[in-house]
Amino acid sequence: MEYLTFEQDRKYDLILLGRIAIDFNPLDYYKTLAESETFRKYVGGSPANIAVGLSRLGKKCGFFARVSRDRFGEFVVNFFEKEGIDTSHIRPCVNGESLGLTFTEILSHDESSILMYRNGIADLALCPEDIDEDYLKESKAILISGTALAESPSREAALKAVALAKKNFDIDYRAYNWKNEDETALYYCAVARDSDIILGSREEYDLTERFLSLDGTDEASAAHWCAGQASVVVIKHGKQGSTAYTRDGNSYSIRPFPVEALKGFGGGDGYASSFLYGIFNGLEMMDCLELGSASASMLVASHGCSPDMPTVEELEAFIKKEKEQYGDHASGILPH
Repeated sequence: MEYLTFEQDRKYDLILLGRIAIDFNPLDYYKTLAESETFRKYVGGSPANIAVGLSRLGKKCGFFARVSRDRFGEFVVNFFEKEGIDTSHIRPCVNGESLGLTFTEILSHDESSILMYRNGIADLALCPEDIDEDYLKESKAILISGTALAESPSREAALKAVALAKKNFDIDYRAYNWKNEDETALYYCAVARDSDIILGSREEYDLTERFLSLDGTDEASAAHWCAGQASVVVIKHGKQGSTAYTRDGNSYSIRPFPVEALKGFGGGDGYASSFLYGIFNGLEMMDCLELGSASASMLVASHGCSPDMPTVEELEAFIKKEKEQYGDHASGILPH
């Protein structure tokens, strides 16, 4: 079933905009950052991870971004090209900005934290002049990540892209980017009201709706956004599962697939890429949710994010194995 109509003659399925970072994940697990000594380097950042995830699933992605003019910037571009992501609109910074560095801390199966270095950051140097309208016209949709709205000139670049193109909005809240929650809510709300698909956690919706007269329930959030531009509103509750609300008034909920988690991050990006794959392919909403949930479970059980994004075959094999092992308890509709 098609919940949105896409122009099928476009070169790209999705063009993404915003944060590309370098992740350093520890190889000596269950130690603090002060104790960890060995790390593995990955391309990171939510929109970057989503682009890789969709590309692994056979979708064609483009990207608007600024990267550092150094070996880390070279690393990103080379990795994207290897993954089949178009890099023609990923440009080096001109004022010495650096890619963000993310050091992760894996303390236990259930406890992870992140330390980020984001002063003079490359992704927030994206400017309105970087947004090419002709490039946008080659894509079925664009994805705006919330962190792109945190500062100028990236903020204006994102708003220009929103004004020019069909879009999805991944709320992607990171408190360290923002001056205060009022500023965050104003810009998130401005983009959300023009988005066809909105994805985020319950906490992120609460922040986005800070100045709206809603009661904080998922049903109220869905009714508000679907009464405007949105055709699909996805609200995630971590280990409790997620629910997709559609403009026709229906809702669909799913549990996570049971896995032994290694880390507490990365699942959301896997979820977004596989869920959007289902949307682009016109799948039923429960199938989209199942793919998203499966990818999220696979990602929290893996060491990396972008390099561990699954292929279609790997997703299908994982779902089959989980259902054979756990039966109907592997995933399913949650009661409302």
